[in-house]
Amino acid sequence: MVIVDSVSRYVDGVLSEDSIKEESFSNNLLEYPQYTRPEVFNGKKVPEVLTSGNHKEINKWRQEQSLVITYLKRPELLSEEERNLAKELLK
Repeated sequence: MVIVDSVSRYVDGVLSEDSIKEESFSNNLLEYPQYTRPEVFNGKKVPEVLTSGNHKEINKWRQEQSLVITYLKRPELLSEEERNLAKELLK
């Protein structure tokens, strides 16, 4: 499966441009958290912003989450400015 996935990504039309833009490391950041239905699972609730329908706020939340996750797991990938912003977001 891994080989098929890896090779098929190079075939035109297999993935859309939008799909590629939001994958891990597409913008030097790790990917934001993914949620699905139901809205509450094992006591964890989907963040309200994701159910709001406000796409501008959803994109902002995703960017912030990517920054925080990268800071926590791979801080060496971030510039000093990005690290400082991630620290602020964690407060």
